[in-house]
Amino acid sequence: MTRPTGPVSGSVGVGSLCVLVASVLWGTTGTAATFAPAVGPLAIGAAAMGLGGLLQALVAAPRIAREMSALRAQRGVVVLGALAVGAYPLAFYTAMHLAGVAAGTVVSIGSAPLASAVIERVVDKRRLTRRWMTGAALGLSGTVLLCLAEAAQAHSGPGAHSVRTTVLGVGLGLVAGFTYALYSWAAHRLISGGVSSGAAMGAVFGLGGLLLLPVLLATGAPLFGSWSNAAVGTYMALVPMFTGYVLFGWGLAHVPASTATTLSLLEPAVAAVLAVLVVGERLPPLGWTGIALVVGCLAVLTTPTRTAPPTRTSPRALVSEAEPGERAESPEKATPARHPAEW
Repeated sequence: MTRPTGPVSGSVGVGSLCVLVASVLWGTTGTAATFAPAVGPLAIGAAAMGLGGLLQALVAAPRIAREMSALRAQRGVVVLGALAVGAYPLAFYTAMHLAGVAAGTVVSIGSAPLASAVIERVVDKRRLTRRWMTGAALGLSGTVLLCLAEAAQAHSGPGAHSVRTTVLGVGLGLVAGFTYALYSWAAHRLISGGVSSGAAMGAVFGLGGLLLLPVLLATGAPLFGSWSNAAVGTYMALVPMFTGYVLFGWGLAHVPASTATTLSLLEPAVAAVLAVLVVGERLPPLGWTGIALVVGCLAVLTTPTRTAPPTRTSPRALVSEAEPGERAESPEKATPARHPAEW
């Protein structure tokens, strides 16, 4: 059973809203991590994504059991997505540790839309639309300005990062962006193939969580060193990762992975605003300009478009307009439904 590929505008709007709310939740992780400075990036990533993924699998267990045959039919996609889930948090949180929260987050999240577009273009043969490219250009420009503003401020202080660690952090950020795009594509591929969003996300993130358990066991001792550390780990697993990725799965049921990853450019903007309001950091005008561009990107991608009402064409006219020796299409097949990626 295959799901239809032409959702109505209302479902696209709901899917976009789910992704945006998930991005807001993800944007709180950097601020939350500042309340547990003794916990390393590997432990934070393994606890957040590992425990959150296992919880998703536990909640979705009945659906996974009912749809096991469909998941087995696409087991290659499930395994690929799970490997990406296992790699993503280790690369993402280490990138923030080495290059700084601003640069690490912006590179990781900012490179994901381009990676998603390449994956969809190569694997699914999906064309890149003018609307998506406009939104992506605004969002990426905004994230670059935000990165430059915050990184310049961070590197001018006493805790400035060396060039070598920054380059390594940026490289790991690119790895994180690619793996984020990869598991987003895998989940969307499963959902498009007839698997429910709960079963798809539960299977992919549950297996990914199992892969992260050894890392958590090896590095997670500081999480139990104090109540504050344990509270941060619990919050990261339950709110940004579990709740956020449940919403993200719902969003992937209505929008393609390239659109979802582009909408998630809201995450670094939220992280920057929270750093100003909660942590007490200062954001220069260049950073606020970047946030404005990100908001513009979201407006381009989420504003409904007006579609012209279809013109009624009689079957006789279709037959008369067909070329000699060419079979005329039926009215139902004359205009194919547009996929969300073709906004």
